[in-house]
Amino acid sequence: MTFQRKLSNVTQSYLSCFYDTLDDMICGMTNAELTDSISHNFIVQMIPHHMAAIQMSENLLQYTTCIPLQNIATNIITSQTKSIEDMTEALKRCSRLFNTDQELCLYLQCFDQITQTMFSDMERAVSTNNINANFMREMIPHHKGAIRMSENALRFPICPELVPILHAIITSQKAGVRKMEHLLQCI
Repeated sequence: MTFQRKLSNVTQSYLSCFYDTLDDMICGMTNAELTDSISHNFIVQMIPHHMAAIQMSENLLQYTTCIPLQNIATNIITSQTKSIEDMTEALKRCSRLFNTDQELCLYLQCFDQITQTMFSDMERAVSTNNINANFMREMIPHHKGAIRMSENALRFPICPELVPILHAIITSQKAGVRKMEHLLQCI
């Protein structure tokens, strides 16, 4: 006998927004206009990724009463808004640094593997009536994807202005993953 879990109307509303945001992110990342510049490509694909994290966090804040999770979501909104601003400002200058065909091929090959894993893990995140747990199960692979995408870009010649932005992404999102994994174990 199989047991079908019924999701509340509130959970269904939360998940509907999450899946719309996920679809927009996937579309924005996969349809970004790429060039011969890894720096440019990273920025134009990371901006929709960050925008999705902001929207996912705003969605959660409509429902959660968990103060530690409110703090995590607020931090995501603040740090990723700043990161988008920094990347947008650097885009024109960083787009001038071109890479070889081999560098582009290796970068994109790894990038595609990272994003396919991230998309799949986010789509398959377990959905229950615990919105707090749902958010963390969705955001952890999202953060891990950003970490891996940033580490991948750092393996290649990129715009020097982009390097501290990537290190900030790695540092903040590793800290976020640690906090969410700990909080997820506690609930």
